[in-house]
Order: sequence, then structure tokens, then C-alpha cells
Amino acid sequence: MKKFALSLIACLFISSHYGQSLLGAWENISTNENGQSVRIVVIFSDGYQVATWFDAKNGAFISTNGGAWELDGSTLTETVEFDTQKPERVGTKVVFEIELDENTLKAKDHDLVWTRIDDGSPGALAGAWLMSGRKQNGELRSRDTNRPRKTMKILSGTRFQWIAYNTETKQFMGTGGGNYTTVDGKYTENIEFFSRDNSRVGASLVFDFDLKEGNWHHSGFSSKGAPLYEIWSLRE
Repeated sequence: MKKFALSLIACLFISSHYGQSLLGAWENISTNENGQSVRIVVIFSDGYQVATWFDAKNGAFISTNGGAWELDGSTLTETVEFDTQKPERVGTKVVFEIELDENTLKAKDHDLVWTRIDDGSPGALAGAWLMSGRKQNGELRSRDTNRPRKTMKILSGTRFQWIAYNTETKQFMGTGGGNYTTVDGKYTENIEFFSRDNSRVGASLVFDFDLKEGNWHHSGFSSKGAPLYEIWSLRE
């Protein structure tokens, strides 16, 4: 079941040939062979996607994978950029067939059904973003987004997830995610899973945000209480 679920995720990140958009977030909740209730949340934006498995009851992180995608008819091809279960897949392409019906999605010839969470709204930051700069000691320092070491954040209309990884070494550094809101210049994250420290599940973090010349300026305090100022740029 887990092997199939890992593969199925690659099928979720497309604009369907049925004329319906898959932009936004989807989920599946099922019980694994150990009796654990597992929630799988998929977020996808134009060109990039992420999928994460975590305990539906306590938020304990299980795994994540994702990367870039392209569609030809009903055939979805994903180029894997990170995979905590199978890092050897990084850099490879996987191909699947999908079926889409209104707000449900499944892979052909399988029973797992995915239900839509949102369609990319109402949040103001839907998309795939790379950290492109940060302010340290009052000095703004830019970051090359083309380098193998990346920090990416993918958002739908209500869900967010950040992922730190290296496409060259296939190393995974960490991830966290949950739901978010953007109201009156305030960006609020409600953490539902955190790979480095499960005790942070349930915390809410509030930041100031602003869109300047297409870049997302993000400022406030980290989950450890340290001040931060980050700049994020949309992936092309």
C-alpha cells in the first residue's frame, strides 16, 4: 500500500485533460497496515508539487516527496526533486495515468480516492516559491535560486509546506506545513507537521507579508523566537 501511495502522488499535479484544474490541495485519509490513521496532503501549483504523509491524529511526520510535473493528455510525468523514502529517485522521471471527476481524483486501476481541499483560493500566496534572499544584521543578502541546495515553499489557497533539500546530493534537510491565512498584511501559519520537532505541531506563527515587484517579503519571528526577514521568488 505504501509503495503504491508513494507512486500515486505523482499523479496529482496537473491541469486535467477533462478541462478541470487541479491547482490547489487534495487529501486522502486511510489506515495503514499497522493500524495507523495516515493523512496524505498534496499541494500543487503551476509546474511544481509536494505530497506529505503524517499521522492524522498527532501530526507525526512520516514522509514527503515532490518535484516538477508536465502533462500530455492523461499522462502525467513527474521529475523527482526530493523523496525521503526513496532518495535514489531524485532526478528520475515517473509516469502515471489519472482519472478526474469533479472534486475527486484517483489513479487508473486503483482504489485510493483523493478529495479536494481547495482550488488555489483564497490565500494571496498560492504558488511555488524559492527563498531568494534574507536580511542578516541589517544587511540584505541574495541567494542563487538555481543552485542545487534549495528551500522551497509551496502554497495552495489554504495549505502551505516548506521543504529544504539538495538535488545534487539528494539530501533532505527538513520540512513543515499545515494551513495558512493571509489577512490585512498578516500571514499566519498553523503547523500540522514538522519533520525536525513534532512538539511544534499545533503552534501558530504570525508574520508580516508584502508582495514587492513580484517577490514575497516575509518578516517576523521564527518558531524558535529569532527575528527573521526573508525574500521568496516564484519559481519559473
